[in-house]
Amino acid sequence: MSGYINTMADLERQTYGLTGHTGINNQLLKAAGTLSGIHAGHDAATQTNPTTGIAGNLYNQIYGQKVWSMLNRECNALSVISKRPYTSSGWRVLKKRAGGGDGNFLDITKASNTALSDGLYGGDQLRADRIGGVPENASLDSNTDGLVSIAPEYTTLFTSPKIVAHQFAFSELAMEMAQIDDGIGDIRAQLREDMGKHHAEVQNTMLVMPLENYDPATAYTTLNAMGRNYTSLMKVVASEDELDALASASLISSATATEISHIYGTNRDDNSFLDATVSFGSGYASGDARSLTLTVINSLLRDLRIAGGSPKVILTGYDTLQTLSDLLQAQERFMDRKEIVPTVNGVRGVKGQEVGFRVSTYYDIPLIPVAAMPSTGANSSCISDMLVLDTDHLWLSVMKPTQYFEDGISNGNPFGVGSLGNKALYRTIAEVGCSYFKGQGKITNLL
Repeated sequence: MSGYINTMADLERQTYGLTGHTGINNQLLKAAGTLSGIHAGHDAATQTNPTTGIAGNLYNQIYGQKVWSMLNRECNALSVISKRPYTSSGWRVLKKRAGGGDGNFLDITKASNTALSDGLYGGDQLRADRIGGVPENASLDSNTDGLVSIAPEYTTLFTSPKIVAHQFAFSELAMEMAQIDDGIGDIRAQLREDMGKHHAEVQNTMLVMPLENYDPATAYTTLNAMGRNYTSLMKVVASEDELDALASASLISSATATEISHIYGTNRDDNSFLDATVSFGSGYASGDARSLTLTVINSLLRDLRIAGGSPKVILTGYDTLQTLSDLLQAQERFMDRKEIVPTVNGVRGVKGQEVGFRVSTYYDIPLIPVAAMPSTGANSSCISDMLVLDTDHLWLSVMKPTQYFEDGISNGNPFGVGSLGNKALYRTIAEVGCSYFKGQGKITNLL
């Protein structure tokens, strides 16, 4: 069969004139000093082993240009509250009725035998027979006839704009090297995206900052520096009783409780209208934590509506949302789902449009999970708090929306940044505002 090429051995003999014998197929490889052939492994560990015959210098791992985020950086708390232009430093509020106090109801509990006086008509407690009914041809300025001059009480609240900024830099060499070899290309575009997400994530964290983090004794913070952040929703939606309970459980100091009580230029302990509707049980000690029940939630919703609030959204953590879901399904009930759209005006329902996203609801109130939602309570098993917000009266007052600034050698101005590179930053100026505290609710100390 000489002259026929039936196998690779026949081809080698035909081409190179090699005589046939055992091992003929390895003749060329032996001559080259290689037995296993030239190949490269994907595992970095085998590339560095010279005995495997892998030509590591002929192979490099290639990384795609896309940088994938391995972190959860959702910003729901920031997105669900409404945004308004910062048009004034403060606002005027009505803090007390002309008569009958500042509670949720007109107070007419004063004994009927209380002597008549001008102060009775403008007092915090009224007589049931002296709340406005007067005789025919009543005399003016007569407490006997029930006509004396009374007036409601007003006060002012103010906010200071808070500046939130994050700076980053990249050298000229880093920008150039990223566009060759196995670089990611435009390093500036990647950094702008990642730093922009970080800028939003930090603002979200400010909005749900735990009250315990305001205490220098329990956290590495100073109240002065904490005041530069947005006012936390946990601080806005708080009450004097809650702060006292936190201090009693040593979660914050008494001094910190006094400082936190100061909000929008006034103090909660002097003005009950600043107290939100807070459900924390009998205290914040470890043994005071209570299980999440429908009664706890329904009681808060009832109290909010009695106080004149109209809940628009519930913010909570994934653990509390799961607990609530298990609770409802165990009783063969199911949470409804509703389509919402977070806008600059807060959460709004959409009818007849296929936009937005669907979320669980409780009594038609959207439940929005927030990964950064804290849990308040001394018990280590506490689940995330629940914020029940009336976003008609709670907003983020924006003086300067988020802006991006960059300068440096790429812009022909290395002297402006003082280095052979670029510097950039994101900056937002805003602050949280609230015009009705009793309509905001919070449930804490839950198991």
